[in-house]
Amino acid sequence: MSARKWCVGGLSVVFCALGSWGIGHAGKESAGSVPLETVTDYIHSVLAADRTFYTVHVVERMQRRGAIESSEKWRSESTLPLPAQFFQESSSLAELTGSPVRYRLISMNPINAQNAPRTEFERKALEAVRAHPEQPYKGIVKEGGGRYFQAVYADYAVSTSCVTCHNADPRSAKHDYRLNDVLGAVSISIPIPD
Repeated sequence: MSARKWCVGGLSVVFCALGSWGIGHAGKESAGSVPLETVTDYIHSVLAADRTFYTVHVVERMQRRGAIESSEKWRSESTLPLPAQFFQESSSLAELTGSPVRYRLISMNPINAQNAPRTEFERKALEAVRAHPEQPYKGIVKEGGGRYFQAVYADYAVSTSCVTCHNADPRSAKHDYRLNDVLGAVSISIPIPD
């Protein structure tokens, strides 16, 4: 089994377990229950750590050494996926495992149109995390006949490669990002059983 499949498979198991545990115990008051708010905090910490590691220790390191570049056209150009694409690909793979957890990047000024807010909740969340990035925006939303607990966390420019990429892309609405600026947000949704 390749390291990539093991890593993504391992993350999917973590998401499934955390999501199921949180969903199964939501609303029950017992010593072993974990509120959905806490579950999304756990999931976010794993997502942020993985993407930061990939950005700093894979993308930046390989580019610094001149070994390989990252590119939006990574499949056709045999380059590394951009960190945002790495994030999206892992989300798609986690969904294939049957995990009820959904996550994606969102931004009021997305480089990629698929990362624009899709709901009024996401628009409000982006405004809230831009004003107070240290505080995630959380709530219950209705979508497609179901109810979801959704949490939105500020997404920071964690490396110079984030800043360079966002500032250089002609589709970017802003070209003066600095290290640790808020680029957008990470949205995590977990279904709430009826």
